[in-house]
Amino acid sequence: MVDGRQVYVRQLRDAKIKPLVETLNRSLLESYGQLCGWALARAHGRASHPWLVSGYIGTGDAFDKAMGKFAIAYADQAERDHAALKAAVGAGKIEVHIEEDR
Repeated sequence: MVDGRQVYVRQLRDAKIKPLVETLNRSLLESYGQLCGWALARAHGRASHPWLVSGYIGTGDAFDKAMGKFAIAYADQAERDHAALKAAVGAGKIEVHIEEDR
């Protein structure tokens, strides 16, 4: 709260502070995903008229299923991209520079 008003703050640059999601158990990862979804929905909801978005999405589960399908496809693509990157590094096609912790 600032001067009695609610505020929403978004980070505009990468400060190198992030959770190590690969170390989270299933429960914590689900909670983290829900919080990220909430923050994203809130930010996007403030960019338009929420009732229009809600009306467009409807009350069925088609949107939920589509988003789940997209998320799985996106994760699969990210894994393929990472495997290709590792292979390119291993083959010497890409030079790697390791950033030191400060």
